[in-house]
Amino acid sequence: MMNRRTFASALAAAAALAPQAAFARTLVPARNVVLVHGLFADGSCWSEVIPRLQAVGLIVTSVQNPLTTLEEAVAETQRVLARQDGPTVLVGHSFSGMIVTEAGVDPKVSAVVYVAARAPDAGEDYTALAKKFPTPPASAGIVFDGDEGRLSEAAFLRDFAGDLPVEKAKVLYAVQQPFHKALLAGKTTHAAWRSKPSFYAVSTEDRTINPDLERFMAKRMGATTIEVKSSHLSLISHPREIAGLILKAARHG
Repeated sequence: MMNRRTFASALAAAAALAPQAAFARTLVPARNVVLVHGLFADGSCWSEVIPRLQAVGLIVTSVQNPLTTLEEAVAETQRVLARQDGPTVLVGHSFSGMIVTEAGVDPKVSAVVYVAARAPDAGEDYTALAKKFPTPPASAGIVFDGDEGRLSEAAFLRDFAGDLPVEKAKVLYAVQQPFHKALLAGKTTHAAWRSKPSFYAVSTEDRTINPDLERFMAKRMGATTIEVKSSHLSLISHPREIAGLILKAARHG
């Protein structure tokens, strides 16, 4: 016989699965999701989001962004898009919003999703745009070793991953990929958000990209927007909300 505690646990499990089942019933036809990471990270930064998307039947690929030049990063994303079978939601975090903006014009891309991400217009100087808003604290924590840049540990823990447990943030700091200076010089030649359904997750406690800049870019593109009380790493600290936005984009596309 099922006791009260077992029965309560079963109810809780059913309630947790119900929203996912509802999403699975309503997905149209974009069943592929391609995720792209930004600076100070690698493809594993999506590890909290991926299982939530897979649980409802989405086919997910996380790009290993080389962080060398914008052209090479876009090319790597295009190679992944070429392997997708059918409509695909393209998602970018942080710097990789540049990649989504450029590569998102691919005919397979049905919607673009920005997670606390850059979203320039075609040919726009993102650095000049960002200077119209107060400089976020993380910028002062970038250190260079020749042409390779990374965040210092103090800046990573405080300004990049500030709402994560310290132990988890230190693991993420240990695996951060260095970026090349040449990457920052790149400019987009297309703006996918002008022709594709667009979605944006603003991190209201962001210390890496100014939250008001995020709001400006989301409003400019007419994106379906959510705001998450999060550090720059909402995809790790708030994966349920980020996965939910991606699922909404999949249903739309």
